Amino acid sequence: MPHIASGLTESEQLALQREFRRLMKALPAPLDETDKKNLKRAFDLGLEAHAKQRRKSGEPYFFHPIEVARICVVEIGLGPTAAVCALLHDVVEDTDVTMEDIKNEFGDKIGHIVDGLTKLDGLYNVPSEQAENFKKVLSTLVEDVRVVLIKIADRLHNMRTIAPMPKHKQLSIAAETDYIYAPLAHRLGLYNIKSELQDIILRIQEPETYEEIEQKLTEGDLQRKRYIREFIKPLKEKLDELGFDYRIVGRPKSISSIYNKVKKKQVPFEEIYDLFAIRIILNVPAEKEKSACWLVYSILTETHQPIPERLKDWITTPKSNGYESLHTTVIGPKGRFVEIQIRTERMDEIAERGFAAHWKYKNVNTQQYIYENWLDNIRDMLDDTHKDALEFLSDFRTNLYAEELYVFTPKGDLKVMPKGATALDFAFAIHTDIGYHSSAIKINNKLVPMGYKLQNGDQVEIITNRNQKPNEEWLRMTVTGKARAKIRTALKDSKKKQSEDGMEKLERKLKGMKLDLEENVDMIAKHFGYNSRLDLYYDIAIEHFDLVHLKELEIESGKVVIATRQLPRTSVTDTEPSTSPALGKDMVQPRISIGGEDAEQYKYALATCCNPVIGDDIFAYVTSNAGVKIHRINCPNATHLMASYGYRVQKAEWVTSGNVQSVVNLKITGVDSGPGVIERVTNKISSGLGINIRSLSIEGREGYFEGKVSLVVSNKNQLNMVIRSLKNLQGISSVYREN
Repeated sequence: MPHIASGLTESEQLALQREFRRLMKALPAPLDETDKKNLKRAFDLGLEAHAKQRRKSGEPYFFHPIEVARICVVEIGLGPTAAVCALLHDVVEDTDVTMEDIKNEFGDKIGHIVDGLTKLDGLYNVPSEQAENFKKVLSTLVEDVRVVLIKIADRLHNMRTIAPMPKHKQLSIAAETDYIYAPLAHRLGLYNIKSELQDIILRIQEPETYEEIEQKLTEGDLQRKRYIREFIKPLKEKLDELGFDYRIVGRPKSISSIYNKVKKKQVPFEEIYDLFAIRIILNVPAEKEKSACWLVYSILTETHQPIPERLKDWITTPKSNGYESLHTTVIGPKGRFVEIQIRTERMDEIAERGFAAHWKYKNVNTQQYIYENWLDNIRDMLDDTHKDALEFLSDFRTNLYAEELYVFTPKGDLKVMPKGATALDFAFAIHTDIGYHSSAIKINNKLVPMGYKLQNGDQVEIITNRNQKPNEEWLRMTVTGKARAKIRTALKDSKKKQSEDGMEKLERKLKGMKLDLEENVDMIAKHFGYNSRLDLYYDIAIEHFDLVHLKELEIESGKVVIATRQLPRTSVTDTEPSTSPALGKDMVQPRISIGGEDAEQYKYALATCCNPVIGDDIFAYVTSNAGVKIHRINCPNATHLMASYGYRVQKAEWVTSGNVQSVVNLKITGVDSGPGVIERVTNKISSGLGINIRSLSIEGREGYFEGKVSLVVSNKNQLNMVIRSLKNLQGISSVYREN
């Protein structure tokens, strides 16, 4: 009988051992003895360390690390070392096992990765905890990418098993995932994981929308499969003649992808035709990959009418995350648009598994250094020691989702830049010193402003001057993390030098007042409203602060003192109006509970960026100087607020259930059939539904109209009724709630 870890039943321990055997079978054979030994020791250590811990679902906690290890191996393609680290990823943070224990037992390499996966101590109640921890993870990414890949696997399993958690916790975790982990999975080429994360995020944030799209996809599944067979049949006949080893896969797009398309195009689900993509995957030698893919493309375009502007060639010039494929859209039977992807088995594995599979093929892939520029950018941002964690996180995520464009140096060398990057960004991408001393920039031999946005195919020449230095304006002319980090560093270094002059001036003045600088400077800075002594020194140096103001200070026994003031009970200001700006003076503010308590003690208002109405899922955000704002869960700003300022976000619920009125804005589009449109819309809203219209504007052009209507409604149900009724009117094609 095997030893039963304290806190686990015999059946639970047997189930964990079964999962471990499943993991071992998934690892590529043969495993060497060291890997086998480390895996068994990691399992035993984790089993014992986590034995008394349970997940929210009630199951033993150690199921989680085992599943994270399995995701690393099966879904990302990592090996035994990553599996060992995944099994151990929570032991230092959650148990009595120390980092020293891990290093002694498993060596420095595994210890280093596990250390990168362990949250920083002493940060659990600070504002930037999430950002600080993520910055720590990324500092290890540049040395060993497995840290981030294991973190992504950890987040994926947490999202898959998030259901037992309270709703407000789900929303917070979903926001953080949307803000960082999904974009990071995208940047590392883990497209399947990115899509699954985004689907779960949508299911949490907008469950009704998710279920509606899922149901429509299920209802149309048989029809979709029939259409794919009809589309493929003539294509297969021609491909078979070539004698290639190939396979064709048809799959629906992810629910979140469809939702984004519906939202972006502002059309109903039924009018989205490219709901699925067809993938043609070839099994050919590496040296024949390009020619084989282009040959298949020519056969495809002979069989079905192509849409030329939809061709994307990531075979000639792969994406910077290693993604290679030919994408195009053709018109299939019944006039429907069909998206096609043409790639080889090697390309497909890199597309499915991203970074890990890329390195598997590095000996045959001419793009084997594609990640180096990106990793160099992260190193540069991490080298900016002055940057706070939230600033770092903002810079880092700026380019995670960015599309790419291709520009050239004067010698014809290709550089990949994120879409939206400027000429000044390009200068810093070439070299930091070139960026610092950029004085003029030529695009295609023509002088342009430094803030010029780069276009595909531009040839860029940087003219430098050793006397040139960065200034504050440069931050507004750059978007890449590397450029912004280097500019900030230069500005802070310059500020630091000037601050030394300011410090000397203050020290001389205080000496004349018989006061010690070190004992008093922080109280002086606080008295005059400065965040730090450095800011005070700088303002003295540039003569924004007159030292004559020191006469205002109260001094007792050779020290500056500040009179104590009674702070208000709540952490928000008393200047916030008690009614929302969205409400009129005659309208009642709805009652809301914040953090489980009636919010009457707070000065709160409904956020104007999303105008919540009763029935919307909401949360409370404590601003720094404008009271508490009540936002919708799917507010455009929700993800950023929850992910970056989670410590200010609180659970909120409607207490009022009666007819408290709120203002909402709708956008309406349709066929312009003359003045009758306005009459139909206003009659339906006012006479048919009895809803008060605050404002209405409709603009028609070339047979199409777009209108905006502002309504006063009592709750979400009433709003949904208005939207459904308007959609049913003749000539109306779409009705959407703005924001």
